Amino acid sequence: MIPLWSLTLLLYLLPCIVHAQKDTLLPNGTDGLLFTPRAADTVFIDKKSDLAANEFEGKYATFRIGMGYIGDFTGYSQDKVFKQQMDSAGLDLSPHYQTRDFRILGSGRFLKSKRYLAYKFAYMYDGDKKVWMIRETGLTIGVPELKGNIFVGRTKEGFSMIKVMNGHSGLTNERQMALDPAPILADGIKYMGYYPKSRTFLNLGYFNDVLSKGQSFSTFSWQWVARAGWLPIYNKENNSILHIAGEIQYGKPLNDQFTIKSRPESNPTPQLINTGAFAADKNFTYGGEIYYRTNSFMIGSEVISHNFYSKSTTNHQFNGGDVVVSYFFTKDVRPYNTIGNIFGFVPVEKSVFKGGWGEIEGVLHVSTFNLNDKDIQGGQFTRITPMVNWYLTKALRWELVYGYGILKRYGVTGHVQFFETRFQITLM
Repeated sequence: MIPLWSLTLLLYLLPCIVHAQKDTLLPNGTDGLLFTPRAADTVFIDKKSDLAANEFEGKYATFRIGMGYIGDFTGYSQDKVFKQQMDSAGLDLSPHYQTRDFRILGSGRFLKSKRYLAYKFAYMYDGDKKVWMIRETGLTIGVPELKGNIFVGRTKEGFSMIKVMNGHSGLTNERQMALDPAPILADGIKYMGYYPKSRTFLNLGYFNDVLSKGQSFSTFSWQWVARAGWLPIYNKENNSILHIAGEIQYGKPLNDQFTIKSRPESNPTPQLINTGAFAADKNFTYGGEIYYRTNSFMIGSEVISHNFYSKSTTNHQFNGGDVVVSYFFTKDVRPYNTIGNIFGFVPVEKSVFKGGWGEIEGVLHVSTFNLNDKDIQGGQFTRITPMVNWYLTKALRWELVYGYGILKRYGVTGHVQFFETRFQITLM
């Protein structure tokens, strides 16, 4: 741990020739948000017209304020076997509306630092757990010597593109189930680097629960995370990208035990598959991801294998993955940035309030997660999800979602249909 923190301090103290990192994107945290590059990023700029309505600039720093809200309504149609499975699990599925989350965001850049230096904080109300919690909060330090940036604080670990992407910018209504064992947040240090000549990238992170002990997302005492990839195709002129990456996580489960439980990609729905607590001294998770985008069309897939090891009992492996297809009927292109190597927020050329249609995206998502292994029979859930994302404006998104689910648990196979809609406000 000490060498990593020492490296961060050293890089900040070193003199930096390039004041503004003019040829790079300016990250606002790690999840795809960006600051607008300006002529110089280290001096007071007097052009107030350059600032967004929610951004302010002082002599020493800028400040941006934002907020987000997501609300979901879900209804169900269950067959007889599925209802029996719910009775066995002690679960009740009834149609209802639920706030997924409400978040307040603040961020900015320090203007007098020769090195790119930015801060970020976020505070969120979790509608499921009914608690307020600190989300991504910390410092971003530019390290052009290493062709990247370092983030210190609470952030996304860096395992999986979809897990890193901001929850408000996702392709689907929820992340695939197989990503649920990877913590949504962690406290530590993360390096994000991109090497233009070879079109390769590397994310490295170390995290622990010293500050997050007792938080619901903190399920590891410590963990190392690495994600590396290559862009065989990266053509900005014709909007073509082929992204290939692999990732690993190595960690120690908290209190030498772990529980995997997963919702069926529907936030108001209870966890339908659940391993219960099992002994685990160490965890090794690995995965692969591939995405191809050409203009308005995109197809991608991520596969994940979670491996848990115990000195006193049985080792276990749980596997899952997904395939997603996206197409913009309004001919928009989902942006990709090399800060973290993820897809970002969809731009809206002409909103519905200015006589346009906004942007309309059709999505087909197929995913599965199997929590059956040896003495653990937590169930397997598979979901097929066609949906429509309507971006009315840059700040307003409305989703119409249908899901068909197959649950294999308690020795039988049940089927359920989801009828969902989501309303989202994003001011970031």
